[in-house]
Amino acid sequence: MHALIIGYGSIGARHARLLQSMGHKVACVTRNRECPFPIFPDIQAALKETAPWLTVICTATGEHAANLKALLKAGFTGRILVEKPLFEKARIIDPAPGDNVFVAYNLRFHPLVARTRELLAGRTVLNARFAVGQYLPDWRPSQDYTKSYSASRARGGGVLRDLSHELDLVQFLLGDWIRVTAMGGHYSDLAIDSDDQFAVLMETERCPVVGVHMDYLSRSTHRGFDITCADMTLRADFLAGMLTVNGAVEECPVERDITYRRELEAMAVGDPTPCTYAQGLALVELIETLEQCAEQHVWMTAS
Repeated sequence: MHALIIGYGSIGARHARLLQSMGHKVACVTRNRECPFPIFPDIQAALKETAPWLTVICTATGEHAANLKALLKAGFTGRILVEKPLFEKARIIDPAPGDNVFVAYNLRFHPLVARTRELLAGRTVLNARFAVGQYLPDWRPSQDYTKSYSASRARGGGVLRDLSHELDLVQFLLGDWIRVTAMGGHYSDLAIDSDDQFAVLMETERCPVVGVHMDYLSRSTHRGFDITCADMTLRADFLAGMLTVNGAVEECPVERDITYRRELEAMAVGDPTPCTYAQGLALVELIETLEQCAEQHVWMTAS
């Protein structure tokens, strides 16, 4: 079957490569002349020529809404996967998306996350801490970080949006948020105008105390979480591929493509795991709420 990639940067290239390896014919809407796949100048031309079953939006966050509207106005009814976050700000678009639109929070497909959901089933959760950090200039070594969308607030950059996997994982594992507060902004000497670190404190449906820290500043890359239950404590380390449960280590080495591949496979078979459009939009609204909390120094509750 045909698959269409809109935007051929690093993540677009990954999706294209994986879809091709899965047996799909890939085409791209891009101005990148180094793209090795058939190139189309715009979405309408690509849809007319290829009739894809899946379209993946991989442009800068600030372009997602325009790309999605163009697909829907062109009458595309196949599955649509939008790279995270869904939009740079909460918005209602016309025509309204149906149940064929999803957001690419691929960490939902990580074996550590699946195992954690299994272990948490039926347990009382007491507290949780999520943390992610990586030095932005080292993130994409082949690209000047100051020219990346991560560096630009207007283009949808900043840790709250770039690293919003953690906010999705909190709710995927521990339920919807009930109340939140946050501190964050631009604190470093990085030549960016987006937020470089945020600390979040929240209560969710399943956990009374959840902390989340995310930054562009750590020279020691890390991503993981700790969750304490009434009878169990677990620690997940994504980089080491390791889950520690009450001191016992469960090794889970994962090659880098596996979560992306499983996400694409789920799109093909209708697996309920992918983040829905409604969930993705709610997460954008949470991000805006966290920004308000940081600016106003207040707690806010879910509506």
